[in-house]
Amino acid sequence: MPTSAQLRSAMERYAATVTSKDAEAYAQLFTPDAVQVDPYPTPPNVGRDAIRDFIQRSFDGCETMRFEVNEVHPVADKAAITFHITLGLAGGSTMHIRGVEIFTITDDGLISAVEAYWGDEDLVFE
Repeated sequence: MPTSAQLRSAMERYAATVTSKDAEAYAQLFTPDAVQVDPYPTPPNVGRDAIRDFIQRSFDGCETMRFEVNEVHPVADKAAITFHITLGLAGGSTMHIRGVEIFTITDDGLISAVEAYWGDEDLVFE
């Protein structure tokens, strides 16, 4: 079972990797058979290839992306976080997404499952 420190470290790596917009590095945060639902209840992305393809589409849709973890709640092999994503879009506009993600983390610090919870009410455009 991962420790609270390992769970927090995994969340720090996750945020830094999303912000870096490196799809391959993002995929490597996950176990080979990981399941990602983002946002819930869309169909899951299963496995690293599907997860990499998902995040690459997200990266391609913006010029910049900053992922901030506001709170981490580590319990057993789970980490629940609140987050704020700031996306710099073409034409100079900005989109903000706020939500919650719940991760399952393996003993070696990889993500085996994640569900993201956010919807239209969590989006703000500037």
